[in-house]
Amino acid sequence: MSVKFVIDSASDVLPQEAKALGVAHLPMRVVFGEESFADSVEISQREFYEKLAASKKLPTTCQIPPAEFADCYEELVSAGNEVVVITISSKLSGTYQSAVMAAEEYPGKVFVVDSLSAAVGERILLQRGLELAAKGLSAAEIAGILTEERHQIQLMAIVDTLEYLKKGGRVSATVAFAGGLLSIKPAIRICDGEVAMAGTARGYKQSNALLRKLVLESGGVDMSRPMALVWSGLEDDLLRKFIEESPELWQGREDLPCCGLGCTIGAHVGPGAYGLAFFRK
Repeated sequence: MSVKFVIDSASDVLPQEAKALGVAHLPMRVVFGEESFADSVEISQREFYEKLAASKKLPTTCQIPPAEFADCYEELVSAGNEVVVITISSKLSGTYQSAVMAAEEYPGKVFVVDSLSAAVGERILLQRGLELAAKGLSAAEIAGILTEERHQIQLMAIVDTLEYLKKGGRVSATVAFAGGLLSIKPAIRICDGEVAMAGTARGYKQSNALLRKLVLESGGVDMSRPMALVWSGLEDDLLRKFIEESPELWQGREDLPCCGLGCTIGAHVGPGAYGLAFFRK
């Protein structure tokens, strides 16, 4: 009996990546007015940010319904597999609840892990799970370890503005106003599954210094476990500059994994953001 994983598109794992890893990928939906698209399936990341720039109204996102999880579980369990499901934080989306509801029909076969994270934070938890599966651990054992280790994941980023998070209800208007003063760049992080302000800086040089400081103060990057960097928008120039200016964080490693921020989280963060997720030492 093998262990199979299910991941939602908020993880920034693209469908083709999931297929190559043998992971089931379920897309959330992003809605522009009357148009609805399956994240990374019916709209690419580039198409999303181009549409976001041209849209007068911010898009919304939709959680994955229980029926889609149920169909996925049935296919995997019927093939003789145990299943580990990793979802976006339950405090950011109802997708976790959908996954749990569907799993009730498969006791002892399907195990749902609330990542308490999103984007690359969720992505590296999946990668950690795949490492554990390669060692021969059962689904129950993997889910237990991931539930413990998720608290060691640090996800932090510099964003261009807090307006997207404010309009999406992820931060308060008061926090967004404070973050918008004097054209400063806010730093955000995920704390206990929710978005929190982590500091502010003026200009990209100070922003990079702030992000490095936050990484080091959190304990630094554990390079023995998965990590990933991320950018939002059409270009990754700001992320590349941060990588070049922060060699002390990478401990000599050059093949740093980077990916674009997908539609689901991009709708709430907007373009011009960059950051990383890692397991702290």
